[in-house]
Amino acid sequence: MAKDVVSFILAGGKGTRLASLTKKMAKPAISFAARYRIIDFPLSNLANSGFDNVSTITQYESIALNAYIGNGEKWGLNGCRSVSNVLSPRQTEEGASWFFGTADAIYQNLDYLDELKPSHVLILSGDHIYKTIYVDLLNFHKLRRADVTISSIEVSLEEASRFGIITCDEQGKVLNFEEKPKLPKSTLASMGIYIFKYEVLRNILIKDHLDENSTHDFGKDIIPYMLKNKYRVYTYIFKGYWRDVGTLASLHQSNMDIIDEMHEFAKSENDLVRHIYTEDTHSFPAYIGKSAKVAHSLINQGAIVLGEVVNSVVSNEVLIEKGALVNRCIVMNDVTIGKGAKIFDAIIAPHTYIEENKIINAERKQIILYSGEGEDE
Repeated sequence: MAKDVVSFILAGGKGTRLASLTKKMAKPAISFAARYRIIDFPLSNLANSGFDNVSTITQYESIALNAYIGNGEKWGLNGCRSVSNVLSPRQTEEGASWFFGTADAIYQNLDYLDELKPSHVLILSGDHIYKTIYVDLLNFHKLRRADVTISSIEVSLEEASRFGIITCDEQGKVLNFEEKPKLPKSTLASMGIYIFKYEVLRNILIKDHLDENSTHDFGKDIIPYMLKNKYRVYTYIFKGYWRDVGTLASLHQSNMDIIDEMHEFAKSENDLVRHIYTEDTHSFPAYIGKSAKVAHSLINQGAIVLGEVVNSVVSNEVLIEKGALVNRCIVMNDVTIGKGAKIFDAIIAPHTYIEENKIINAERKQIILYSGEGEDE
């Protein structure tokens, strides 16, 4: 089914809304739910779908992300019938340049696609949390004979202005698409997941490259161009859990969601959807001390909890000393929280030391990021 599909994961954005978390690391490489990294989700979804020709396009602070992805072994994408590539900006006869937008990132790799000659190209974002297999999306796309199919999801009216907003008919044919409108006409939001007929995509990207007024972005330029020129544009409505973790608040909330729904997130009626693959840190088992208190939390291997943890996510190699309280927090890897420290509604950056008796975010007005160098809202 999927042998005629080549997949791209766009993982090159700066992620500036995540403040110092992305100062030295690409957003898709950030840890999630104690055990995973964000990039694990699209890569696992592709592996579970049998879409086994995968390229991850990286750009900003890509060293850690490139090393983590490697040859795709963690997701079973390094076999004789599968391939995982990491594609970065490169120098050519025309010169060297960064990718100027999501569409330009694919355009600069058209020579790679021309060698493969796929029927369809699947394009994903590298910074979304969800579980799926893409076969239903592909079948929908083929059945509608679509030039492009956009995966979409219902969001709240308050959230809608953050996304590309779609209006469609009962068959899923897109009637209107508006990128991040101030006054949304619907609450059906693009998930940043596109599947194109390759020849259609190729021709449009070449035209877009020559357009000096284009920002070379799928949402801002490519989809509106296709609607204006009467291409067959459809949307497939996704029904499961999905979250864009592009802000501190959304990253924190999605971790809290997983705590609440871990029993549902870990299982599925379809066994293929169940597995999210990741790196084994080869740490010792998590240790919960005799007088420690842990409730409604995720604790990864290598963590030592001697204090109190409530409604929180604790990553590997974390030490929480006696008398410390961690409440509604995300504690990333290699953090030490000293005796008597109290932390509320915070994301603690990797490799942070919190001194004894320190109080962080006691007023709990909003989610903050603490990195030892101050607090980011």
